Amino acid sequence: MNKILMASALALSVALAACGGGGGGDGDNASGNAAVSNGSTSSGSGASGSGTNSGANSGTSGSGSSASSGNSGNSGSGGSSGSGNSNSTSGNSGSGSSTSSGSSGSSGSSGSSGSGTSGGDTSGSGSSGSGTSGGDTSGSGSSSGGTSDSGSGADIGNTIAVRVSSASSVLNFPLVSVTICQPGSSAQTKCATIDNVLLDTGSFGLRLYASTIPSDTLAALPIQRDAASGNNVAACGVFGSGYTWGSLRSADVKLSREVAASVPIQVIGDPAIASSAPSSCVYNSSLNTVRALGANGILGVGVARQDCGAACVNTAQAGYYYADAAPATPIAMPLASQVTNPVALFPVDNNGLIVDMPAIDASGALTASGTVIFGVGTQSNNALPGTAATILTTDRWGNFLGSVAGGATVAAFIDSGSNTLSFEDWALPQYQGFYAPVSVIQRSLALSDVTGAATTASMGIDNARTLLSTKFMAFSTIGSFLAQTLDLGMPFLYGRRVWYGIEGTRSGGSVTGPYVSFAAR
Repeated sequence: MNKILMASALALSVALAACGGGGGGDGDNASGNAAVSNGSTSSGSGASGSGTNSGANSGTSGSGSSASSGNSGNSGSGGSSGSGNSNSTSGNSGSGSSTSSGSSGSSGSSGSSGSGTSGGDTSGSGSSGSGTSGGDTSGSGSSSGGTSDSGSGADIGNTIAVRVSSASSVLNFPLVSVTICQPGSSAQTKCATIDNVLLDTGSFGLRLYASTIPSDTLAALPIQRDAASGNNVAACGVFGSGYTWGSLRSADVKLSREVAASVPIQVIGDPAIASSAPSSCVYNSSLNTVRALGANGILGVGVARQDCGAACVNTAQAGYYYADAAPATPIAMPLASQVTNPVALFPVDNNGLIVDMPAIDASGALTASGTVIFGVGTQSNNALPGTAATILTTDRWGNFLGSVAGGATVAAFIDSGSNTLSFEDWALPQYQGFYAPVSVIQRSLALSDVTGAATTASMGIDNARTLLSTKFMAFSTIGSFLAQTLDLGMPFLYGRRVWYGIEGTRSGGSVTGPYVSFAAR
């Protein structure tokens, strides 16, 4: 279903890989970052680790209920226990014109500048803020030694900032802010801005934790009901790292000046859902708290419109939608009611997006700041890639074909929600599931699609033991083991513009989604 891959050598008691086992970790103040991947069948080696990066853990990379051709399943390295203080994010204090603070267990924002944490260790500044529960993440605090480059010109209302920093305890976690409002209000009523939401180009739809949404905003978001039983509808999200369980509600979603009206979203941990997650939803670790994920939610903006699609319209599919009964029972769901990629519902810039990230030093950076640009070929700042860039047609999950260093051709994808470069290479030495060559090595990539389009790229892999001993949060050369799959995670996006075309839409009158493309900045 969804891809969000996370490699965690810095986290405490968290298994993050698809079907991955855990292991004990050592080190100073180790906190978590483990690798994960998508696929219908997975197995993985445990990863837990050491490092001075503090924090809790998670990643997501999704396993799909239907796999693309050529994808025979994936395996990943999973994070597990490590030593250190999992409650500290070593975040940076920030300032805003006003700040809102949350209370333990729940917090909220009034839309004012700044963000607060409850019982926690960090606070940060932002254009608008929301509180977080548990003290795990908050704000978008700044720190020295980072790389910032918006990559775009004057703001014309179709861009948002994306930032990797210690605002999350997970390395290479790109975070954005999302505003939700009462549906049908043109994003004007009962609004709240939620900071530190994971930007995930490998999954589809907005998923926020109930604990991060102010109570008056949550009450303004109607919950969907099952017509047959009259019960509330529960939604399940299955990722390579684990699963989320919550309600299916509707909200206006605002990103910059872009407004998607009445978007079906998942509210994770919603107290309106009485039933526990059924066994058909449970997969690997529970990601049902802010602390478990390392972010206040997931903004899935991959190439699909809905998280399930046509398969769920007439037939109940396990792992997606349920009537909130005892026990929860799978139900069918119309397309218009499924958890939906909000970009697909924008009035104009609805055919895709571009993620534009600056290059960072090969040894890492404390921060990295870039831009998400909505629409492709719809505005002056989102043109299609030039003739030097190849457009790769994907399946609805974002998969194309790839091989590493002349090896076997496997399913491949470019996923901002995966925090490492994950691939299969038995010759490389490993350190707790991460690759650890003696010195930086280069691996060539051959990428293609079912139409015959093909291109090449390369990636550098450095020693993870060395990288993770720093306090950096952004790494372009960190890799992890993942069998039978090539996951070009967040490290691949540094120094590149990456285009994502949404299924069934046209870009520039000549290119139809789903597709991906990339070019050096």
